[in-house]
Amino acid sequence: QLQLVESGGGLVQPGGSLRLSCAASGFTLDTYAIGWFRQAPGKERELVAVITSSSSTNYANSVKGRFTISRDNANNTVRLQMNSLKPEDTAVYHCNARTVLDTYWGQGTQVIVSS
Repeated sequence: QLQLVESGGGLVQPGGSLRLSCAASGFTLDTYAIGWFRQAPGKERELVAVITSSSSTNYANSVKGRFTISRDNANNTVRLQMNSLKPEDTAVYHCNARTVLDTYWGQGTQVIVSS
């Protein structure tokens, strides 16, 4: 079965850190562009970070300098390291894997930043 599974979300205090993981089964991620998206209640989905198949990265202005996206090809996983978290980072985070031929979404992992 081809699927993406996110993990690593949770409740963290402002200023804290979390590391999200996006693991694939049934296909390998190294040829896919991987994006981390988030959606907060009542808001539109937002692209947070992307890493291309050649490992170029790009970030939303709101997370630059705080979030880092990286590949762990040995474990067929893409990670999102989130530091200096703010309450406005609270959202459900989804990963997306895509090529010109297909795209996959994970089910999401909840991140809550609150004191």
